[in-house]
Amino acid sequence: MSSPDPQVHEPDDAENRPEHGDSAPGVRQPRNHAGRRRNSPVIAVTGAASGVGAALVRRLAASDEVKQVVAIDERRGDCAAAQWHVLDVRDPAIADKLRGSDVVVHLALDLDLETDPAARTAYNVRGTQTVLTAAAAAGVHRVVLCTSAMVYGALPDNDLPLSEDSELRATAEATGVGDLLEIERLGRRAPRAHPGLNVTVVRPAVLVGGTDTALTRYFESPRLLVVAGSRPTWQFCHVEDLVSALEYAALEKVEGELAVGCEGWLEQDEVEELSGIRRMELPSAVALGAAARLHRIGLTPSPAGDLAYTMHPWVVSVSRLHAAGWRPRWTNEEVLAELLQEVAGRHTVAGRRLGRKDATAAGAAGATVALLGAAAVVRRARRRRGI
Repeated sequence: MSSPDPQVHEPDDAENRPEHGDSAPGVRQPRNHAGRRRNSPVIAVTGAASGVGAALVRRLAASDEVKQVVAIDERRGDCAAAQWHVLDVRDPAIADKLRGSDVVVHLALDLDLETDPAARTAYNVRGTQTVLTAAAAAGVHRVVLCTSAMVYGALPDNDLPLSEDSELRATAEATGVGDLLEIERLGRRAPRAHPGLNVTVVRPAVLVGGTDTALTRYFESPRLLVVAGSRPTWQFCHVEDLVSALEYAALEKVEGELAVGCEGWLEQDEVEELSGIRRMELPSAVALGAAARLHRIGLTPSPAGDLAYTMHPWVVSVSRLHAAGWRPRWTNEEVLAELLQEVAGRHTVAGRRLGRKDATAAGAAGATVALLGAAAVVRRARRRRGI
């Protein structure tokens, strides 16, 4: 339970990519910090042992703009330059570990598709409440929260792109979005309850780079499901770009509610052309009804609400980061190419990962049968395992 996505990892070639832009986020090696300024901040990171948290810890530890990195997680990570504290973020004792820190970046979230939803919400909400309260008690003056651009909601009348100040119109019907909305609510209330505490929120678009979400699994299917009459648009955010945006927020180069992602977006036709995966088009009632039934009986991890984010636009402007001098290192086309490489060999139907044999059969059966037959495929697999 230690990052916006617990499966996140940095790609093997991250350090070999050429840097460009004003804030290229290649992971730098720790160096001699004798030249650091005395007024450089001490930055604490929760969820620091893996995923986005681990990448951010390494980046901050290598920065001459940071005095010290305090890393907090339920296990120790591999960055020797950080000061480690091993504990659950829901433990009130975290206030003592945060004392002396100037900024806290809270990344200890569980958004795993396979986690029990009630347990996931209890961890995410209680953890955020505890961190915000502890930060204020410890004299921290800024907390950076990381949620998702999904909180804006995917709706047919959304502007393209959405302003960062747009109303949050999402509902709790998609995986983890209810938790993210509650985290945002806690973030808005915290400065009123604790005057002097600044809360900055970073909202990435579709996160890619070792992630496993309902939206990345969309590209593991034999066909790309398109709901008839919808207008899907795709804006991605590479993990490296998210880490660099979090660094900007932690170093107080930008504040407020910030969206982060690639420039612009891809239409569904462009995604299909770039991916080489053909679409399957279904009426809305059929697609949503099947998804709801499969989730209700526990055969797929994704609720029907996840489909909205593949139907309607939720592209965001990244104007606040741009104004601060930040630029994404990755394009949508590059991120999509990396995603396709990552998911090669995986087989998913209706959000459920299948073995190669079942996936081949589902693909051969045709688009509609693949979706509506997913329950039967999974039931057969369960019977074979004696479940």
